[in-house]
Amino acid sequence: MSTATLTINLDAIASNWRALRQIAQTETGAVVKADAYGLGAERVARHLAAQGERQFFVAVAEEGVALRRALGSGPSISVFSGHMEGDADVIRGANLTPMINSLDQMLRHVEALPGHPFGLQLDSGMNRLGMEPAEWSALRDIALAQNPTLIMSHLACADEPDHAMNEAQRAVFEDMTNGIDVPRSLSATGGILLGPDYHYDLVRPGVGLYGGLPFIDAAPVVTLDIPVVQVRHVAVGETVGYANGWTAKRPSQVATISAGYADGLIRAMGAQAKMHAGDIAVPVIGRVSMDLITVDVTDLPNAPKSLQLLGLHQSVDTVADFAGTIGYEILTSLGGRYNRVWRT
Repeated sequence: MSTATLTINLDAIASNWRALRQIAQTETGAVVKADAYGLGAERVARHLAAQGERQFFVAVAEEGVALRRALGSGPSISVFSGHMEGDADVIRGANLTPMINSLDQMLRHVEALPGHPFGLQLDSGMNRLGMEPAEWSALRDIALAQNPTLIMSHLACADEPDHAMNEAQRAVFEDMTNGIDVPRSLSATGGILLGPDYHYDLVRPGVGLYGGLPFIDAAPVVTLDIPVVQVRHVAVGETVGYANGWTAKRPSQVATISAGYADGLIRAMGAQAKMHAGDIAVPVIGRVSMDLITVDVTDLPNAPKSLQLLGLHQSVDTVADFAGTIGYEILTSLGGRYNRVWRT
């Protein structure tokens, strides 16, 4: 097989969900937007539902429709983008719960789908989605009269526990929701780790389910093993890759492996990245190209048949550091060519 194998441990995802639920000591949903951060929303959600999960969150209504087909009629599926123009039939047909972000969305929802469940999203300071305090003050009584199922906001700096923005947003959220008898939600993975003051009635972990920071105790979820297409001898002074990106300073063995930026392994990681052959780290050399990456395997005792990028030795965040990005981007960029194996 010439394609790389991406192995996804569904039991590890469930274990991370249970661990975060134990920390939060409150209802714990699951964010499965962007195809469960690239790992397969249908399989991930079905596995979590079998463990007792009943609250799922997606980014857009179209994701909700696909998830409803996978899960059936039981669990709740909430849509962060709210009720967009033209979504009424989709929301009704898939029994989705839009998280209303504005007065316009509120009017659209109650006019098109009177009595259909919805939640409310408030902007506590991130300035991304949700109603700002002034808009919320004008709409609050009208919106509450329609019986929302959840009121939520989102933290901007939760991955920095000492950042003053966390407490500032919590105070704004408290002020905006004080005295309201509706379930409240403020925290995703980072907020869960900030402590009980941030937990409220429901938390919404995302990246922590999939083994990413800031949940440092997460069980590893993914491994990526990439087959070696060819190993060649490179003499001193010879170059490897586009633009002569690497020059051999000693007689070298160079492995060419079958993956590249078309598979989500972004070019920016090349200068720093390492692969593993068992417990031995070997450096990526030259440029990451569309379908191929070259690796210096001179120090290995034998020519490898495959090399591992993600696994016990390197998390998604380690690989993200190679490229100066974050684990979210690595996970959600993993491409469609991989041979995907889901394990329980």
